Amino acid sequence: MKNKKERLRAIIEIIKNNPIGNQLELSEKLAEQGFKVTQATLSRDIKTLRVTKVATDHGKYTYIIPDNNNLQNSLLMNHNQQIGFVSVAFSGNIAVIKTRNGYATGLAYDIDMSQSAQILGTIAGADTVFAIIREGVTRDEVLKLLSRFIPIDNQV
Repeated sequence: MKNKKERLRAIIEIIKNNPIGNQLELSEKLAEQGFKVTQATLSRDIKTLRVTKVATDHGKYTYIIPDNNNLQNSLLMNHNQQIGFVSVAFSGNIAVIKTRNGYATGLAYDIDMSQSAQILGTIAGADTVFAIIREGVTRDEVLKLLSRFIPIDNQV
């Protein structure tokens, strides 16, 4: 029987190399590698690895591991136009980013994981992201940063 450390490594590799959208798909991929796990064990492993779901094209979701910058960057580049972006507006040092319903959390996660110096952090609702902008950062600098995640030419 394979141990937990090996199983966690396998989960990381599976998520890194495959578009996995739910626990059943992940469980099946693990079984192919000789790991038989219960749903409860898989849930604990997902929590341990801090696996997160992010929106992809056409409203689908895929798992990512937050510390895996290569996977994160490829998701951002491949799906930047399909994140459900509606508009961006500013009020003081806050950028208000509107999305289609259900897309804000994934977008806020992507912005936070970019660890940019311009944005201190985000707060997400169902269709709105508040991005807190560091003092002294211009709106143009913020728009340039946000263009990695959203199609800025639609801005309000």
